[in-house]
Amino acid sequence: MCGIIGVAASSLLGDRVKVAEMITRSLKSLEYRGYDSVGIAMIDSNRDKIIVKKSDGMLDQVARRYNFTDTPGFVGIGHTRWATHGSPTQINAHPQVDCREEIAIVHNGIIKNFLELKKMLHARGHIFRSETDTEVVAHLIEELSKNNDDFFKAFRKAVSMLEGSYAIAVIYRKEPKKIFFARKESPLIVGVAKEMNFLASDIPAMLEYTNAFIPLSDGELGWISPEEVHIESLNGEKVDVSRRLLLVEWKSEMVRKGGYPHFMIKEIHEQPQVLKSTYDGLMSDDILDRAADVLAKGERIFVTAAGTSFHASLLLKLYVEMLTGKIVYPFIASEYKTVGSLARKGDIIIAVSQSGETIDTMKAMRTFKERGAIAVSITNVMGSTIGRESDFTIPMRAGPEIGVAATKTFLTQALVASLLSIKLAAKVGKITTKEEEDLLKLMGSAGKVAGDAISLTEGPAKMMAERIASVQSLYFLGRGLGVPLAYEAALKLKEISYIHAEAYPAGESKHGPIALVEAGFPVFFIVTSDSHEDIASNIAEMNARGAFTVAISFRRISERLGAKMVLAVPEAEYLLEPYALTPPFQLLAYYTAVRRGHDPDRPRNLAKTVTVE
Repeated sequence: MCGIIGVAASSLLGDRVKVAEMITRSLKSLEYRGYDSVGIAMIDSNRDKIIVKKSDGMLDQVARRYNFTDTPGFVGIGHTRWATHGSPTQINAHPQVDCREEIAIVHNGIIKNFLELKKMLHARGHIFRSETDTEVVAHLIEELSKNNDDFFKAFRKAVSMLEGSYAIAVIYRKEPKKIFFARKESPLIVGVAKEMNFLASDIPAMLEYTNAFIPLSDGELGWISPEEVHIESLNGEKVDVSRRLLLVEWKSEMVRKGGYPHFMIKEIHEQPQVLKSTYDGLMSDDILDRAADVLAKGERIFVTAAGTSFHASLLLKLYVEMLTGKIVYPFIASEYKTVGSLARKGDIIIAVSQSGETIDTMKAMRTFKERGAIAVSITNVMGSTIGRESDFTIPMRAGPEIGVAATKTFLTQALVASLLSIKLAAKVGKITTKEEEDLLKLMGSAGKVAGDAISLTEGPAKMMAERIASVQSLYFLGRGLGVPLAYEAALKLKEISYIHAEAYPAGESKHGPIALVEAGFPVFFIVTSDSHEDIASNIAEMNARGAFTVAISFRRISERLGAKMVLAVPEAEYLLEPYALTPPFQLLAYYTAVRRGHDPDRPRNLAKTVTVE
């Protein structure tokens, strides 16, 4: 949610760099996070002033209207805002400025005590223009810097007075080479390059310019200039940035569409490749063994996540319980205040997050750690907050995922879950070394199975999308392994096509939901090999009430199901079935959204990285 970019470039680079254009391009790469207004602020040293351009609306439209790219200056900040305090308007868009327009700030997160600060500042004569909590910070810095020649000291004092979550980037007219920053709970990363340095909410925003990054920790602040990166804690302890430097293998080409009309369809098609990359990476690392050792010794295993990652967590629960007999307790991360009270020393908490910055998941993990639990994380972004704060981090190698609706990260999370479960089964003596080797080798085919499923089902899924594009509501049902897949299918369809889609265990139908079924009501069944006999009776129940039943199923069992239509997937071993059954409903969701005229990469009201509770 929201996106920050800051660029501090050397003026010696002259016409070789156009910083405002760089900021605009970086904002483009942050669009996936979700926003409703956009803006930039540049320090124009020649005219000794700060130039602010901003408005509600989409980046292309606003940037063209205000001519973003021709804004002069070598130091500037940009922002995509997702409205929290105040509606999405030109006035509420970021950057916000102080009374004298000498300070400009962009901010992600929520300042909880902004009303108290605003009242205090208003009494001291400050004039507020917006409804935002962010503008309060600009005036607070202004107030504290009035009698302090050291602007950074005033900035530090202001940050120390803030309550809530924040990632902040600030420019100041009188220090035209620097961008000041602070971070608490909302992600912020420094990018390092020759004669220029960067700040951004996410790595993809800087990939075009550097592959060297410094993730910031909670409670850190500092500044960047073209030549220097300064980071310290709130109590003034300086951070050795050379020890924090992180080099990533991602390329800027990976965050472009590469000929596809949308990132989502590109990322669906990338699944065979990223599954292989994740598998190869984990097989050449001992992190799974180390994490499995910890799980084997743990008294209780909890797993927490949100959205799609939670559905992958349900697969982890099924795999661990099936292969090891150990019980896993999954819970939605936002319920951490309730579940966290049960945590105790000896527990293991597994936190699953694509970005590694999901605020609910982060807080759930912290709550468990505070009570003595050991934390294991599964994340796609090395150096993320959740990764750094957990005791063991298992990396996915899905590459940057730009589409808001997760696709490739779901299956890579599933792969990590299955590999970890196999390792754990061997640690606790439930399978032999030979069986472990055979199962691990089997999982090396996950990418091929997903690729075959995409090839086999893309055409039928596209035709099916035409059939359901005009419906108001539908069901996805499954049993066993099919239940979390049904949850994920319903989420995928509803979040990008805006069709009401509900999922639940197929056996639950007759306890209420079947009351909604009438002639032509679409009911999709996700049929795993061990559930087809029970599913067949559920399909018969729906057929008897006139439902339009569709089985996403293996051809060898589809004829026995009795569904009115079948989306046939390639044959696969049981542990590989998610890689065969998932691509069809991802494709169905994508083509249905496109058929209904929606942008699948930017679903309304949603953000890629959720950093507020």
